[in-house]
Amino acid sequence: MGFDEMDVSTIWMDGEFVDWDDAQVHVLTHGLHYGSGVFEGARCYDTAEGPAIFRWEEHLDRLYQSAKPYEMEIDHTKAELTEATKELIQRQDLESCYIRPIAFYGYNSLGVSPEDCPTRTAIAVWPWGAYLGEEALEAGIEVMISSWRKHASSQIPTNAKTTGLYVNSMLAGEEARRNGYAEAIVLNKEGNVAEGPGENIFLVRDGEIHTPGLSESILDGITRDTVIEIAEDLGYTVHDNVSISRGELNTADELFFTGSAAEVTPIRKVDNVVIGDGSRGPVTEEIQQRFFEIVERETDAYDEWFEYV
Repeated sequence: MGFDEMDVSTIWMDGEFVDWDDAQVHVLTHGLHYGSGVFEGARCYDTAEGPAIFRWEEHLDRLYQSAKPYEMEIDHTKAELTEATKELIQRQDLESCYIRPIAFYGYNSLGVSPEDCPTRTAIAVWPWGAYLGEEALEAGIEVMISSWRKHASSQIPTNAKTTGLYVNSMLAGEEARRNGYAEAIVLNKEGNVAEGPGENIFLVRDGEIHTPGLSESILDGITRDTVIEIAEDLGYTVHDNVSISRGELNTADELFFTGSAAEVTPIRKVDNVVIGDGSRGPVTEEIQQRFFEIVERETDAYDEWFEYV
């Protein structure tokens, strides 16, 4: 569904609420030419207590941390961004939505250096269902190993959620879709498993859970952290600082993606190799069900993870 088909009309931009169609920038904006922006993707869930933003504080913390390597000063406090986001959701009567805060170097000069370019900040919210499709949450998806490799942290800060870096994700994801797969898995420069284009990946073997460590050129995903905590609270052993070889994917009992957009999505095939019995595995299912119980507030647990609108 395109934005024109959605019932959204307002964006917050540089301290003001503006009409959706008026949220524009100059064509010579620095961030447009050099990818010099940082962003977040968070979800607000419909709960019995009203709309609730999941792990908003952690998303804001990462936004500001992502700006540091680029010496980008965001001209608004976290409290201002929080109030703006909540009012934006209220103004558009959204019970659940996806939230996209972004900060980027704006228009002033077009040298590679952003010196004297202002930092622009915006927030948009809109309805967005299951990222990889509702059916995928139960049936799982088919993925391929991308021919594109993930950049190393010695080249570009992999712990920053930077706009320009997502050309790597776009190339991997589009390659997968051209070849009939729902999504890709990207290897790092050493040839080990890194992550998906917009997701972290988990492997289940002999009832224990494994996920690549931060040194494997991955983004420190907030849903990744959530799932690690949920799994440990359910009694699982989680190895969250490992290297996973490409071959280990084929012999896994279960695989699943996590992400703010993807939530918890099972993987049923990798390069046409069936994973486990080719369906959502029992460990994935238990973690997924617990995840949705939490975000839909069917339990009082983890209430500190929510910002109520």
